[in-house]
Amino acid sequence: MIEAAMIWNEPNNKSHWDLEADPNWAIFAQMAKLAGEAIAAEAPRLPRVLGGMSPIDPEFLKLLASQGALDAVDAVAVHGFPLDWNHWLIDEWPEKLKLIGGATRLPVWVSEVGVSTFGAEEVQEWGLRRSAELLRGRAPRIHWYSLYDLPAAWPATTRHKEAEGSSYYRHFHMGLLDEHGHPKRAARIFHEFTPELGICQWFHFEDHRLDDAVRAMKDLGVTYLRTGLSWADFYRPNAEAWFDRQMRALEDFAVTVTFCFTPEDKGVWPHYTAPPKEPAEFADFCARMIRRYAGGTVDAPRHPVGAERSDTFERADVAASD
Repeated sequence: MIEAAMIWNEPNNKSHWDLEADPNWAIFAQMAKLAGEAIAAEAPRLPRVLGGMSPIDPEFLKLLASQGALDAVDAVAVHGFPLDWNHWLIDEWPEKLKLIGGATRLPVWVSEVGVSTFGAEEVQEWGLRRSAELLRGRAPRIHWYSLYDLPAAWPATTRHKEAEGSSYYRHFHMGLLDEHGHPKRAARIFHEFTPELGICQWFHFEDHRLDDAVRAMKDLGVTYLRTGLSWADFYRPNAEAWFDRQMRALEDFAVTVTFCFTPEDKGVWPHYTAPPKEPAEFADFCARMIRRYAGGTVDAPRHPVGAERSDTFERADVAASD
């Protein structure tokens, strides 16, 4: 079920890591190295992936390599949203991958790529087709971000509303489905690109969308998924029960599980982006999760998914195109 473990998410993005508290990523490099070693000790054959970088920056990768962080991973990952947030053109995707490939011998994954429907659903539909044209065959894993829109009533906790203007609101419109599960235009064509394209979908603690998401991904022909288990959530009441439920629900997919986000009492200051006071504690969390979910507690997939596709999205074609 778990096909890879990813260490953190967008570590070179201030929304996910406090660069003022760790300006040279020395704490992050130590933490990543300890986590990679801990994961390997529990599951020696499980691929370890460095959390997707955003922005795509070969100098960041070289710095981590000089600090030994890349010695403890088997792949690196990048994130790209050229139609929404990045200052480069969508046609530059192949060049961006070459840029990172030139800075490391490790495989380069695309663990988040997506397009919002902030302005028009047609933009996302075109962006999906063009992204698939540019990326298929160039990366071992391509995770489309995301399945669902972020509900309007939820905060985008990894964004900065006051500082970002419209960029903040685009974050709520990245799904193939809206927050109520209704398919958008791009949803009806997504099966054309599976199984080569997977999905990245973050599930909030006790997320009510989990079971519906499983059904929707199977309808779309999705076979591999990237999601997260939050270190911060681990200290909530009933956390392990929720983690168990989430991982069992996803057992039919090849899952890249991302470990990230600092508990408030574990950081150098109380925030999920804060570097941990004791990086080894994050490594211990990673090891515990691998023992629990890659060591036999949750059964391996019983059969491949995506072999049969219901007519859910065909039935929605008329509504999606109105």
